[in-house]
Amino acid sequence: MALLVRLPGTDELSEIIEALLTAAEAKEAHAPELALRWRWLANDIGDALDQLPQPAQ
Repeated sequence: MALLVRLPGTDELSEIIEALLTAAEAKEAHAPELALRWRWLANDIGDALDQLPQPAQ
């Protein structure tokens, strides 16, 4: 499955990653499998963000 998200910049994507990690931490005790999926998703997004070309200076 693929997802296309259009954001104004990478700062917003970083906020989404942080939100996923925060939510995963909050759910860890009650839904560890869900928390793990959210962490994987945050990691996958972070990896994709790292692969973007660096902006020209």
